[in-house]
Order: sequence, then structure tokens, then C-alpha cells
Amino acid sequence: MADNAPDQESDYESGGTTSSGRGPLRGMRNRGGGPSGTGGPHLRRPARHGAPSEQIDKELLRQLDNEEPLSIAEELDKAAERVRRSGGAIAKATEPDQNIHIAELQQLSTQELLEIAESEGVENTAGLKKQDLIFRILKERVKLQGMMVGQGTLEILPDGFGFLRSPDYHYLSCPDDIYVSPSQIRRFNLRNGNTVSGTIRPPKENERYFALLRVESINGEDPNKLTKKIPYDDLTAVHPDVRIAMETTPEEVAMRVIDLIVPIGFGQRGLIVSPPRAGKTILMQKMARSVLKNYPDAYVMMLLIDERPEEVTDMEREVKGPNCEVISSTFDEPPSRHVQVSEMVIEKAKRMVEYGRDVVIFLDSVTRLARAWNSECPPSGKVLSGGLDANAMQRPKRFFGSARKVEEGGSLTIIATALIETGSRMDEVIFEEFKGTGNQEIFLDRKLVDKRIWPAIDIDRSGTRREEMLMDPEEHRRVNVLRRVLSEMNAPEAMDLLTTRLGKTKSNAEFLMSLKD
Repeated sequence: MADNAPDQESDYESGGTTSSGRGPLRGMRNRGGGPSGTGGPHLRRPARHGAPSEQIDKELLRQLDNEEPLSIAEELDKAAERVRRSGGAIAKATEPDQNIHIAELQQLSTQELLEIAESEGVENTAGLKKQDLIFRILKERVKLQGMMVGQGTLEILPDGFGFLRSPDYHYLSCPDDIYVSPSQIRRFNLRNGNTVSGTIRPPKENERYFALLRVESINGEDPNKLTKKIPYDDLTAVHPDVRIAMETTPEEVAMRVIDLIVPIGFGQRGLIVSPPRAGKTILMQKMARSVLKNYPDAYVMMLLIDERPEEVTDMEREVKGPNCEVISSTFDEPPSRHVQVSEMVIEKAKRMVEYGRDVVIFLDSVTRLARAWNSECPPSGKVLSGGLDANAMQRPKRFFGSARKVEEGGSLTIIATALIETGSRMDEVIFEEFKGTGNQEIFLDRKLVDKRIWPAIDIDRSGTRREEMLMDPEEHRRVNVLRRVLSEMNAPEAMDLLTTRLGKTKSNAEFLMSLKD
């Protein structure tokens, strides 16, 4: 259970100093220090007693606030004693069927939320944004039903506190974010990217955010039963040796070509090098659908940076599932937003790998991410060709370099696109910086696009390092025979021949067995 209130009250009473006595808090008014705003807590202590007509048990909330942050397991022991003292009031507030799940409301459309608000008597809803509407509905419901259950991905701000962000809003700051106190972060050793679930309370007077009361799970596991996890940077990186089969149906020729020419393994660091309008986004979309279909336990994250809004909508409709997220920051967003969303995605992926999960990130594109970092990083005074700052590539390389297969279990796979032939010298420099950092490269060729040959993959230039670790020895031998034959043709002829032959067989295995030595 969280002790959000004690942290705030000590700040109120001490005139805005931290619990460690380090002096006044920075950004007291407007930067998010407590549930009361985006900054530090207000100096005035909030009212502790509600009107008698309110149906919230104020005494109960005060008891919950003034205790140490507990997990669900520790809370069970204290619950019985509190029930005996309160005559059953707490039991009523914490019954499972009385819990309100914020995530369920976040999945609804604005029209559905308006209908719910009207049916539940929420007033003055005209013109409200979706996030504000959810906030109003939750405040109305908690008066009638008691406790709420919230979940989100933790983002820790520089001042030490944090908020649980929702992937449904692409990790943007929203009114229904959940405040997490510094004491909770310290006790449970929480880090950026942890998925935290627990009981929350509504905002008090002069507060703006819901606050976490009790931590029930961290990354889906009981926080009291967790063994100490090894930090991601200390995990042992090894070559990918478990293959990700992209082949799904005989008609999906593009995925069958990738399985033959550029096999992908869990932990791969792949780069799709493409000129504009060569089909890179559609190729990534098909790859994501294949992973979701063939590996239901893998977690897929589509990260779209500086993309068009209609592309985001199409991706959300085409790539979906219980273990899938489509996170975006469109071209009309500032570079700081591109940077923030990319950091949230990579930190969440790292935390999942620490728990032994297989995570696959599709990034479109690493070129635009590098451009965003070039705008946001402090100037070093050294400018490379094309206007690229010398320090701008450090964070994008760290993002891309995070992909690895780890010996202790789990993997992080990153397939990113890099733009070439855009007419921008900066884009060429960015590609040169990333060239050779991956262990797989897929080159898309404009000549194939002009002749309407799909997928527009240049077979000779594309390949995977240590591909023999991902293939059966006999399969690898036959693929080498195929490559020798196709290398004697130009790129359009080679791909046209390959797709035609694949279309006559029902699987890659049947196609390879039909090859003659």
C-alpha cells in the first residue's frame, strides 16, 4: 500500500522541504511533485474531512494514507484487524466486485464514455476530452463504490516521484495518470518501465491526480515473492540461436522470402534500409502480424516516430492482440515527445526482458529518432556533415544496441528502418553511423518498386550474421545453393524468379526440397 499522503503532509508542514532535508522542492507550483499538480505539492495542507453527505469513508482513506506502502500480501494480514475495528466497512470497500478498473474505461470510445457519463449522472460533460471524461466518471463512481484498481507503466520524473502512464494514450501525460510517491519507488526498487498494478484513491481537495495506495503486482508478479532481478545491462548477451519463423500461409510470399534470405532470431538487431515509398512500413506490419500469430507469448511493440496519423490508425487496426502495443508520436509532435516515447518503450522492454520475456520492437524509423535527438541533445560544439551534432547519435545507438539475446533467459529483438535516398545529407550520415551496428540487414531496392515487384528486397545485399545458428544444416546448405543461382541475376530478375517459384509451392520446406544441387 502506498503512503502518498504522509510524504505530502510532511512537505506541507515543513514548508516544502524534502524528507531528507535537502531544502525547498524545485518546481513547487507547476511541475508535478504530488497529486495536486504537475509540480511539487501545494504549501497549503489539503482538507482532511469531507461533507457528511459524501459516501466515501474518509476515516478509511485516512487510515490507508497514513500507513507504510504495502503490497497485497502484506495487506491481507492487516485487513482482518481493520475489518474488526471498522465493523466491516473496509471489507465492503475492497470486495472484488466493487473494484473499478481504469483500464476498462480507457478501452472505450468517447461516444461510449459519454453514454456512461449520462447514465451515471455525471454533469457538464460537453466539450471534455476523453481523458478528462474518464477522470470525471471515476470520481463519480468512487463516491458510490469505494476503491479503484489502476495499472500503468511507471515514468519516474527527475524530482523522485513518478506517474503510471497508459499505453492507450501512447504514454502521454493525462488527467487519469496515477501518482506514485518516492517512498513506494524506493521500497519496491521501482524503475522506469515497470508495469505496476494496485489499489488507488481519488484526488483529495486541491489535488489533480489519482494516487497509488497499495502495490498489488509488479510486471504481473507479487512484489513480495520476487527474486532479485539482474539489471538489464548486467545480463550476458549471446548470439541469437532461436529462430523467429515468419512463414504463416502459402500466399504470404514476402514472409517466406525473409525466412529464406534473412532469417530472424530472438534477440536480433535488424535494420531495414529503404528509400521512400519502397514498402518498408507494410513489410514491418506483415512481420509483426507473423510474430503475433506464430508466437502468442512474445510481446510486440510497434513504435512509430514522426509518422503520419493515418499510418498510425492503419497500424493500430492491422496489428493488434493481447500482447501487442502500437505506440506513436506523429510528425506534428515536438522532438521532445519523440524522445520521451522512445525512452518509455525501451525501458518497458528492458524490464520485461529482466523478467524472462521475449520482446520484439518494430521501430519506424531510427532515422527520424536520430533527428529528434539531434534537436534535443545539448550542443557539443562539434557538428558533423549534414548538420548532425557529434553527440546526437549516442542515445539512438543505445536504443538500437539494447537488442540482444540474454543467456539468463529472455530476449529483446529490434527491427528498425533506416531511410536513404531522401535527398538529405543528414539522413545519409545517420545511416552510415548505424551501418554495421546490427547483425541483420534488409535492403529494399527502388528498381524493384518501379517494376512493381514485391517484396522489393535486394537479395545480394541482404543477409543475417551467423545465420547458420538459426538454420538446420541441410536447410542452410540448400539456401546457399539458392543464393548462388540468384547471384548471377540482377535484383529484379532474382526476386521475380524467387517469388514465382515460391508461389508454386505450399511451404518453404517443399520449395527447398525441390531444388537440385
